[in-house]
Amino acid sequence: MTQIAINTCFGGFNLSPEAIRLYASLKGITLIEKESVSHFHETDFYDADDQFFSAYNIPRDDPHLISAIKMLGDDANGPCSKLKIVTIPDDVDWEIEEYDGNEHIAERHRTWS
Repeated sequence: MTQIAINTCFGGFNLSPEAIRLYASLKGITLIEKESVSHFHETDFYDADDQFFSAYNIPRDDPHLISAIKMLGDDANGPCSKLKIVTIPDDVDWEIEEYDGNEHIAERHRTWS
């Protein structure tokens, strides 16, 4: 079975700073924290090459992400997010669909225009 992290409320997928720190630790990534320039976060994270680290770039089926969310529970939720782990069969070709940040898993189908 495949486990996938989604956001289940309007707003969008986001991780708390604690979840980002735990994810990085589990993954073996060194992140540098800096005071955020936006009002959305208190802290921004950067990698060793001073590139901005975004939770949006983490594959949603990354086992380290899944572990961090399970370990922290509601404390993994970032601003405007309520995270959930969804379990689907391994053989499903899946994608995340969303409306205003509220996400669900859908089986990928072929479409033509």
